[in-house]
Amino acid sequence: MRILLIKTSSLGDIIHTLPAITDLKLAHPDCQIDWVIEEAFQAIPHWHPGIHQTIPVAIRRWRKNILQTWRSGEWSAFKKEIGSSTYDYIVDAQGLVKSALLTRYAVGKSYGYDKKSIREPIASKFYQHHISVDKQLHAIKRTQQLFAKIFGYDQPGKIDYGISPTKIKPSESINSLNVHTKNLIFFHGTTWQTKLWPEFFWIELAKLATEANYQILLPWGNTSEYDRAKRIQATCNDQVRVLPKLSLSDIAALLVKTSGVVAMDTGLLHLAAALNKPTISIYGPTNPALSGSHGDNQQHLAADFICAPCLKKTCHYQGPAIYSNNSSQIISPPCFAKNSPDTVWRKLSTMIKSL
Repeated sequence: MRILLIKTSSLGDIIHTLPAITDLKLAHPDCQIDWVIEEAFQAIPHWHPGIHQTIPVAIRRWRKNILQTWRSGEWSAFKKEIGSSTYDYIVDAQGLVKSALLTRYAVGKSYGYDKKSIREPIASKFYQHHISVDKQLHAIKRTQQLFAKIFGYDQPGKIDYGISPTKIKPSESINSLNVHTKNLIFFHGTTWQTKLWPEFFWIELAKLATEANYQILLPWGNTSEYDRAKRIQATCNDQVRVLPKLSLSDIAALLVKTSGVVAMDTGLLHLAAALNKPTISIYGPTNPALSGSHGDNQQHLAADFICAPCLKKTCHYQGPAIYSNNSSQIISPPCFAKNSPDTVWRKLSTMIKSL
């Protein structure tokens, strides 16, 4: 049985798909799964032994210069590759128009969410077979249920990401970082401004952790994240390190060796969960019940505030300012007020000591 999976992005969504791959391989061990995925993330499927090959796509890059994409021949090459094999099942697990369109270039019967279950209802018109899945389920459970209904097996209760650490191939430079065995990774960056924990909270947390003799590792993915990491480092001792720009494989390799993680609502949070790392995740405007990390050793700190979770990229709170007890600074967004560094550190250190 040959299966083509289409789930192009983003990082968190890709990680959320891995448990369904594990389920499918347990139910049908002989199936062969190919995965259409954005070029930036194509290393991830290869960490799972159930994936046969990846077919990279570059929609994010191509749409910036459609004419250049056409002239370069990249789009023609992609269509040739995706259409070169006949599949028994073509499954769009993303549910967007951009992913549904890709099913038209593959050869085989297409499957996806029905119009009441999908993120973009018009996308369901591109599938030959439509599957009903509860939209209120967590993203991982939704994908597991989609697969279970398509391939005819009972959905397991356990979530198993199936990542084999031996398949993670970091760059040679990762060995030169000389990371301490007692270290913590802080994923301080995320896409929405409203999802960012206040910077002075990260500084307070770093001081608490270094006082307990932990080394703090600060990865970054863009200029604003790098600048924030440098500011956090500048207020602490040399136990806080700003890492060089790393690949996903490099970050995964560091996660395998870390003692614990503190993260915002970001894709790298889900990678930590997939590797079963003790993790405290902090939520402001978003709802962990729908998109939070799942796995062993995960604790969510959801906002306890009048307007949370608002699911807004811009904070519209107009009430009185909320101040930090420790520094008398204004907490913005205010929905993070009760998720203080003291609370985060107490929960993380207790979790690590219990393992």
